[in-house]
Amino acid sequence: MDTKAFKRSLNRSDKYFRKSLGHGEQVADQMKTEYQSGLVQKIRDNNYVLTEGDVTIYLAKSFGFCWGVERAVAMAYETRQHFPTKRIWITNEIIHNPGVNERLRAMDVHFIQIIEGQKDFDVVGEGDVVILPAFGASVQEMQLLNDRGCVIVDTTCPWVSRVWNTVEKHKKKHYTSIIHGKYKHEETVATSSFAKTYLVVLNLDEAQYVANYILHGGNREEFLAKFQNAYSEFFDPDHDLERIGVANQTTMLKGETEAIGKLFEKTMLQKHGPLTLNEHFLAFSTICDATQERQDAMFELVDETVDLILVIGGYNSSNTTHLQEIAIEYQVPSYHIDGPGRIGADHRIEHKQLHGDLTTTENWLPEGPVTVGVTSGASTPDSAVEEAIERIFQLKNSASLVAAE
Repeated sequence: MDTKAFKRSLNRSDKYFRKSLGHGEQVADQMKTEYQSGLVQKIRDNNYVLTEGDVTIYLAKSFGFCWGVERAVAMAYETRQHFPTKRIWITNEIIHNPGVNERLRAMDVHFIQIIEGQKDFDVVGEGDVVILPAFGASVQEMQLLNDRGCVIVDTTCPWVSRVWNTVEKHKKKHYTSIIHGKYKHEETVATSSFAKTYLVVLNLDEAQYVANYILHGGNREEFLAKFQNAYSEFFDPDHDLERIGVANQTTMLKGETEAIGKLFEKTMLQKHGPLTLNEHFLAFSTICDATQERQDAMFELVDETVDLILVIGGYNSSNTTHLQEIAIEYQVPSYHIDGPGRIGADHRIEHKQLHGDLTTTENWLPEGPVTVGVTSGASTPDSAVEEAIERIFQLKNSASLVAAE
């Protein structure tokens, strides 16, 4: 399939919307009321620090809603206003935040269900409106919806689209795209759909395995078993790793993506030499600025003298998970919650362990004065951060902190 030609034709369709639907001002006021926070702004204005009684809060200097997420949510709100009587669907969560997704359900926006591992598009009919989420949708899904006569509202983050353009360049020049990401993640599924030949590597260890195979060969069947479901149809490591290009899921750890790119450049240089390197290796910077800024701010936060760090964001949010990874790497106690409701009045907190299950910790706040670092993923609104901070103040000081006007 010529994905580039399909996208061009889609852009010319009067049933495809990629920009504001004309209700921006009204929606901006609505989102400000629902998602912004006077308390969080107060902390920002106070150099990201606030002390109340026995609690000092250090807020990360970059956190929460990024521009792409805010744009996607605003477009979803606009869609409901622009098509007040139409059935509206979303192909997946609009963003990885349970509160925002529940708000859309309350607005009578429906979510495509997954049945036996597959999205059930049978419920979508001609003339229905379908929203593509911030992390995009596969080109096959877009084609299905277009063929069915649906109105498509595409909220895909431009940073994600930028990665799609990168793998399109790989495909045009007959390079295999090596994608740093999680092969099941919606964004990586979408990105790989724009590639012809691809391999998804989760981390530096997997990338090193591939690099060793490129240099020394190995057991083909073992390779294919190791990366099962993470490569394109008919992928052959003995043939398809001769020419490679590197791309990434935009929410992965910046440092790891850069290390993987350097590893493959060094590998291809060692195998093919400097004179023909460009015939065997391509690299483009596809790291999202917002993801990078939040990770940089987290590195600053772990350098502060904090007793613990609260990480707020959806449990299926990749960028939020990576923020917790930084806390763990620096051996700072951390708690990942998907919303303020996980903080109980009985001094318990229900939180998700890294790559593990939900667990409950009692008396998680130390006695006496405590310093708490707070950050949130790119899909978490300031209002959720405010409520979490207020609950901490209530637990430690037995008094509510009233948000600044």
